[in-house]
Amino acid sequence: MFFWPFLEGLLILANALAILNEDRFLAPRGWSMSEVSGNGRSKSLKGQIVGLIYATQFFRMPLIALNVLIIVVKLVSG
Repeated sequence: MFFWPFLEGLLILANALAILNEDRFLAPRGWSMSEVSGNGRSKSLKGQIVGLIYATQFFRMPLIALNVLIIVVKLVSG
């Protein structure tokens, strides 16, 4: 009962991270990859969060496939 909504919540979070635009949203706030890696702070919490954002942006195609799978399961199961 807890596992399925938890996975859906993680999928929604991954979708939210995947659509963040570096030029319009991340860079003006100091969260760009060049700023974090240039200062040698890639091991900090901020650097790890920026790395997670870029990892989700890199895996957009598998994320789209997972979204389609979840939609189909929801349509079939009701």
